[in-house]
Amino acid sequence: MAWPRFLQRGALLPSFSHHHVAVFLLTFFSYSLLHASRKTFSNVKVSISKQWTPSAFNTSFDLPAEIWSSNHLFPSTEEATLFLGTLDTVFLFSYAVGLFISGIIGDRLNLRWVLSFGMCSSAFVVFVFGTLTEWLHFYSKWFYCGLWVVNGLLQSTGWPCVVAVMGNWFGKAGRGVVFGLWSACASVGNILGACLASSVLQYGYEYAFLVTASVQFAGGIVIFFGLLVSPEEIGLPSIEAEGSSEEDSHRPLISGAEDEDGCEPSYSIQEDGAATQVTAISFHQACCLPGVLLYSLAYACLKLVNYSFFFWLPFYLSNNFGWKEAEADQLSIWYDVGGIVGGTLQGFISDVLQKRAPVLALSLFLAVGSLVGYSRSPNNKSINALLMTITGFFIGGPSNMISSAISADLGRQELIQGSSEALATVTGIVDGTGSIGAAVGQYLVSLIQDNLGWMWVFYFFILMTSCTILFISPLIVREVFSLVRRRQAHILSE
Repeated sequence: MAWPRFLQRGALLPSFSHHHVAVFLLTFFSYSLLHASRKTFSNVKVSISKQWTPSAFNTSFDLPAEIWSSNHLFPSTEEATLFLGTLDTVFLFSYAVGLFISGIIGDRLNLRWVLSFGMCSSAFVVFVFGTLTEWLHFYSKWFYCGLWVVNGLLQSTGWPCVVAVMGNWFGKAGRGVVFGLWSACASVGNILGACLASSVLQYGYEYAFLVTASVQFAGGIVIFFGLLVSPEEIGLPSIEAEGSSEEDSHRPLISGAEDEDGCEPSYSIQEDGAATQVTAISFHQACCLPGVLLYSLAYACLKLVNYSFFFWLPFYLSNNFGWKEAEADQLSIWYDVGGIVGGTLQGFISDVLQKRAPVLALSLFLAVGSLVGYSRSPNNKSINALLMTITGFFIGGPSNMISSAISADLGRQELIQGSSEALATVTGIVDGTGSIGAAVGQYLVSLIQDNLGWMWVFYFFILMTSCTILFISPLIVREVFSLVRRRQAHILSE
């Protein structure tokens, strides 16, 4: 076991310039704003369902009878709920497809332009979906689906770009704890979205969409004028150049010595010699990198569970316990708090051990127990919040690690060392595969809940968490064998 280099020297803060801090904060809050606009939809599902379902008890908004008869969106709350789940699925499928495309685009165009365009255009679509249609009293299932497909494609520009920018600025030293803390951006975005939505929900759900869309659009403008995508933009050396004079300064935790995926990635991104311009990695080459496919499949199962909590937790609290929607929105924040602490602490531990997969496996084993406990939570807000935080720690933490630190490790392997143009592509593959799993899951959650009840939904989560452990098991075995071989080589050298 070895402590991370930056902890050994006690020089974490001095090693980072104000440019590093600015990049950290800008990428952090840019993705937080994207997630805040997504969270708004999950936080106002109850209000949307009431508005789309005419009934004698629907007094939230007075509309003439002829308007309802001409639109007749849904005859019952159950059908409205199923359509909301369908919208989640549509969004995630388009988001998944967009991630594969955005990763490739991000490696070939300026990351700042791609990220800023995605934020501003997505904000406009969210405004049209949630605010403009309500102001105009225009209700159409096909129009909603079309807007949410476009929104998914636009939002997909966010994660590959911000991970690639962070990978350009922060090297291997302390990557687990730095990316673990930084990956809290999604959870902070969830909290921000919940707070913004609950603060204006009393005036109508359309104002929740208006507020988050406006803030996101402003954030996109700031990114366009303020974000530096790499140190080379201001004449600083790249992280490879900084680490070239220090032993093992940039050797990633993902080893490329063995290829468990059956591909033969015997290629080099750069030709021998001092190439002044690197070539972007191809999609097929990225898929063949060691660990990419297994981590992608594992993340598909884990993101299904994590995003189910993200999309359905406020609705579950209102539906299962009868709590007010605003109270459920605020209580759901504790799941994200657990994810923030879990991602940071588990990233730190993986830095100390210099191994990621064993830390993930232990957390996921404990996640199974936390899911069992949370599924049996009593109708008590304090106990529910505690169990929710524990569940977020053991599920949200590993999810943050795979999508950030591990994706950066995979995109910085020895086979492609020196090619920053691999980061967005690899990140898009991992997160895109995860989003496909999450997309399928959202429809299954609504289907299982409608036919079998919430308890069977939690059984489904336990099954998917177990599948995640199964997919990373070969990686654990490989890392253990690698550690044993290194120990033996060290003993023989002495």
